[in-house]
Amino acid sequence: MSPGFRAMFSSMRVRNYRLFASGQIVSLTGTWMQTTAQDWLVLDLSNNSGTALGLVTALQFTPILLLTLWAGALADRLDKRKVLLTTQLVSMLLALGMGVLVVTGTAALWNVYVFALLLGTVNAFDTPARQSFISEMVGPDRLPNAVSLNSATFNSARLLGPAIGGLVIAGVGVGPAFLLNGASYLAVLAGLFAMRPAELLTGRRVERARGQVKEGLRFVWGRKDILLVIAMMSVLGTLGMNFNLTLPLLAKVEFDVGPASFGLLSAAFAGGALIGALIGARRTKRPSARWVLSCAAAFGVLECTVAFMPNFGLAAAVLLFVGLAFIAHNNAANARVQLGTPAHLRGRVMSLYMLVFLGGTPLGSLIIGPISERYGPRAGLLLGGSAVLIAAITLAVARMRSRRRRDTETTPTVNSVEVRPNPVTL
Repeated sequence: MSPGFRAMFSSMRVRNYRLFASGQIVSLTGTWMQTTAQDWLVLDLSNNSGTALGLVTALQFTPILLLTLWAGALADRLDKRKVLLTTQLVSMLLALGMGVLVVTGTAALWNVYVFALLLGTVNAFDTPARQSFISEMVGPDRLPNAVSLNSATFNSARLLGPAIGGLVIAGVGVGPAFLLNGASYLAVLAGLFAMRPAELLTGRRVERARGQVKEGLRFVWGRKDILLVIAMMSVLGTLGMNFNLTLPLLAKVEFDVGPASFGLLSAAFAGGALIGALIGARRTKRPSARWVLSCAAAFGVLECTVAFMPNFGLAAAVLLFVGLAFIAHNNAANARVQLGTPAHLRGRVMSLYMLVFLGGTPLGSLIIGPISERYGPRAGLLLGGSAVLIAAITLAVARMRSRRRRDTETTPTVNSVEVRPNPVTL
């Protein structure tokens, strides 16, 4: 086995992480299968309404907007493994309940709305705990590698899930896709139960106190390097990542294809993301701000390119590169934030990171959804890609000006005896 290959999968030598990743690949495959089924179910129940699809997305992500900062403070105080056991169990019960409604023919659009809201509430607590749990399993030296492998796991599931979901929907209907997802949670629950808690690098647990959320926000506000990443992620999460709205409409309305082909569009995006995650798994150092912004700019350009593709095949081909740029940006942003944050603040800082990434989606969906319904999904793609590109250029210019200003202020004169060290940079 080559040294490069060993470095790419170094985190898998940690038993607890290996159990976690193995359970995730099964469970996340089911989750993406359910996502495909949910989107298709909404379109069927609403007569292809982009607004209804946007409302479901908003309901699923609004709890993240409202609860994630508090959930991040909770993650810093509690046993993250036990938090994840609870959230995964509740998610399993929700999936099974929705599946029963669909299979029995009693599901209505309002049922999907309620299901999305409840699932979003669970995810608000699950996400910051899961993100900060990675460092407890592998430690800071392997964190960039583990973040990339986690993305590879996520996108392997995103590659398999929609494709399997499309085939399940075409073969036996939407309901069984929900039921299969419910069963898939058993894998991640088994992995969490089998872990050795004594081998987790938990550090000191934060005691409950007033002002803990504000403490995390003050930390981020004082760190321009982290603030830049979060600003970029807020635009990408709000306007750039609304493929759950635009891709179903692109498949069904623009290209007039069925659920199996729709699943292939999502699979193309995930395939590119998987390639990008594996390439990034060799990284061992904290990614630079320049790399984060360059990947974001590439994502924006490629998303705009999808809007101009004349047929299904070309759209799928470009989505492969969209996925690669997306995961390259997200992995770099995630590792840059986590490696720049002390362990006792990581849950709160990552909750803010996930808030702007996922919590902005309901706001963006209420913009992208109606625009995609009125002007077509190509307009939604073009708006999202343009917004990300403009934000990346704007932040790059701001970063250059800040560096020049700082360099001017710290340049020694003829009579200088001492030059103060540079602060944390953008």
